Amino acid sequence: MKYAIAAFLIIGALAGCAKGAQSSAAASASAAAANNPASASDGGAVYVANCSSCHQTNGQGVPGAFPPLAGNPVVAGNPIAVIAIVKNGIDGRVEVNGQAYSGIMPRWKGVLSDEQIASVITYIRSSWKNHAPGVSVAQVQSVK
Repeated sequence: MKYAIAAFLIIGALAGCAKGAQSSAAASASAAAANNPASASDGGAVYVANCSSCHQTNGQGVPGAFPPLAGNPVVAGNPIAVIAIVKNGIDGRVEVNGQAYSGIMPRWKGVLSDEQIASVITYIRSSWKNHAPGVSVAQVQSVK
């Protein structure tokens, strides 16, 4: 996605003989980035740095302590649900694939940017045999 945005900006800059072409290209690129799924590769780095200590690098979690993200129907289901969990955290009992977990998932809103949250969710929704589409920054911003 970075390359697509960069290419768009370069094309806009080269064609920018008319006054204001560069600023409109940047605005269009920002709008496109907000509405398109985030980069899963960027999300992988966010995941390793912030999530893997609990959910493990393989997404399997820790039985009884931290739920798996691999094969988790919430992760691969409605994107609004997983966005809300990542942004706002969750406290209490959850059940994943028949296994109960009781604990606290921290809220990442205010710690991670909306772009990082979109990227990490895109990453987990497309990793470990999860086959869900990515999420956009606009979707993350829509969840309060």
